[in-house]
Amino acid sequence: MSRIAKKPVALPKGVEFKIDNGQFTVKGAKGALSIAKPEGVDAKVEDGLLTLVPSGPENTALAGTLRSVLANMVTGVSEGFQRKLELVGVGYRASMQGKDLNLSLGFSHPVVFAAPDGITLETPVQTEILIKGTDKQQVGEVAAKIRAFRPPEPYKGKGVRYSGEKIIIKEAKKA
Repeated sequence: MSRIAKKPVALPKGVEFKIDNGQFTVKGAKGALSIAKPEGVDAKVEDGLLTLVPSGPENTALAGTLRSVLANMVTGVSEGFQRKLELVGVGYRASMQGKDLNLSLGFSHPVVFAAPDGITLETPVQTEILIKGTDKQQVGEVAAKIRAFRPPEPYKGKGVRYSGEKIIIKEAKKA
């Protein structure tokens, strides 16, 4: 059996796990998330620990993947996930207009991005965007969509980048 699937997931206080109608549901202080129960993997909760039991050796990889997904769901409903983006460039700014994110990225028009349900966008500074939510996959997807409006270019490094991302700058043409 995979090593990841053998590790139990600790359920913190205030987080409950249910199996009903072929769905795994995790409820916590920040909300509820659910995923379809795959065939060949069962789950059980004992003493606040969630363990996965594959039905056969062909389902061990699926059990490891499902364990990671469920661990992220537990973390999401208890603590939440957050991704930070930075705007680098002269005149590159971000501001909130209600629930929509308004971006000035050097185009002739402002770029308006509507936040999907379950995602909270914040701009603590004009050059930073905070993306918060309970679903790790959705937070990463929204961050990638915003970054895709103006990815960092390799000559000056201008654009939207993840916080802490290193951009390798190319050498300019020599005369």
